[in-house]
Amino acid sequence: MLIKISDKVKQALDNNVPVVALESTIISHGMPYPFNVQTALNVEKIIEEQGCVAATIGIIDGVGIIGMDHEEIEQFGKKKGIVKVSRRDLPIVMAKKMWGATTVATTMILASKANIEVFVTGGIGGVHRNAQQTFDISADLQELAHTNVTVVCAGAKAILDLPLTLEYLETFGVPVLGYKSDNLAAFYSKDSGLKLDYNMADEAEIAKAIYYKRKLDLKGGILVSNPIPNEASIDNDYINQKIDEALKEANKQNIKGKDVTPFLLSYIAKHTQNKSLDANIALIYNNAKIGANIAKEYMKLKTDK
Repeated sequence: MLIKISDKVKQALDNNVPVVALESTIISHGMPYPFNVQTALNVEKIIEEQGCVAATIGIIDGVGIIGMDHEEIEQFGKKKGIVKVSRRDLPIVMAKKMWGATTVATTMILASKANIEVFVTGGIGGVHRNAQQTFDISADLQELAHTNVTVVCAGAKAILDLPLTLEYLETFGVPVLGYKSDNLAAFYSKDSGLKLDYNMADEAEIAKAIYYKRKLDLKGGILVSNPIPNEASIDNDYINQKIDEALKEANKQNIKGKDVTPFLLSYIAKHTQNKSLDANIALIYNNAKIGANIAKEYMKLKTDK
């Protein structure tokens, strides 16, 4: 068995109940225990309070689980050595019967296999700073170019080169929609200062954009940039200073590849007295609510026509 869809998720899909996908990297690599498990379960609760079904996705003993139960999420939060799985890793992790945490890219792949349209995350990967020298570009961006899933996030992670990330998405034809905002969200901060082409008035308008993209058979995802709530937003100058410090430390320790993001997030949390962790939790809760409403509006369009 390559993929197992939980009974709850399967029933929802069969009965046109909107389903919202969630990743598992945020559990195993994004936050320390027990905050990771508490956050994951709270995100599921928020989605279900909006009338949708949450489908947390992870890989257990080589099987892609679409709709992890509470016990599996608890195990994910505690277990050491879970591999962070992107597109290139997926067949190997399955072949070796390993546990794997899905990134944005692999969550999109597995969600699309189950025909789940909407996926909620914190922030996507993108073009790393100094990518002109390192060629370090997240596989998330290519997945958005090719896989039919809408990703609701608080922008790309602030540790990235945001202008280059936007340019890359434009080159590959990925629509980037601002939720009630003219500018790209900057993860920990509401506003990156980078202009987007489309400010969407509400969830219904975003759902229409998804609907028409699918009707036109235009392959690839849509990225919804949903700014962090005002009360949780961190000042851009302050957080950028901490990011610069974290990048210098990563270079000093020769940390590279997929280890960079977890290191930077951990370093920034420690050196902001967990302000960044609090912001991370606030933005994912906010994304869950907006993502669930988008999923509901999209399901209405699909079933009404």
